Amino acid sequence: MMKLKENASLLIVKMKKISYLLIFIFLVSCTSNTILEEPKDLIPRDTMRLLIQEMMIASSAKYVKNKNLETKIEYMSLVYDQFKIDSARFQTSNVYYMSKIDLYQEIFEDAKASLEKEKKIYDDINTRRDSIRNDSLNKVREIKKNNIKEDSLVLNKKDFKVKNAL
Repeated sequence: MMKLKENASLLIVKMKKISYLLIFIFLVSCTSNTILEEPKDLIPRDTMRLLIQEMMIASSAKYVKNKNLETKIEYMSLVYDQFKIDSARFQTSNVYYMSKIDLYQEIFEDAKASLEKEKKIYDDINTRRDSIRNDSLNKVREIKKNNIKEDSLVLNKKDFKVKNAL
């Protein structure tokens, strides 16, 4: 019985050593030392920022109705045409920038900041437009209130009582 307990404890010790070894191998294999070479047709960083910014707009506009009241239109091809690139060139540039995560994150943050600036500008324009519209409506309502004339068909309560009494 004693020998069985010793064998079990030795087996547990060996299992711990093997599990530590496997964990170490797993962690070493997970490190990303992937450094990609810069592609020949790499999209420049500032153009990539603008491209990603336009792609964000295009992807969010997919479910918004356009002038023809159509939805679910794919606008990415228009973005590629605007920048005179194809999807393969974008893909290779995107993979390269993704391998340099700090640079990629900076590109996305710049694109997001630009979109937020544009949103603020358009929000200010809409606020001004709404305030002008409300001011115009209030002026029209005020003019209507001042120019209201009693209709000859509408009778006052006093007139109605007098006519009923006769």
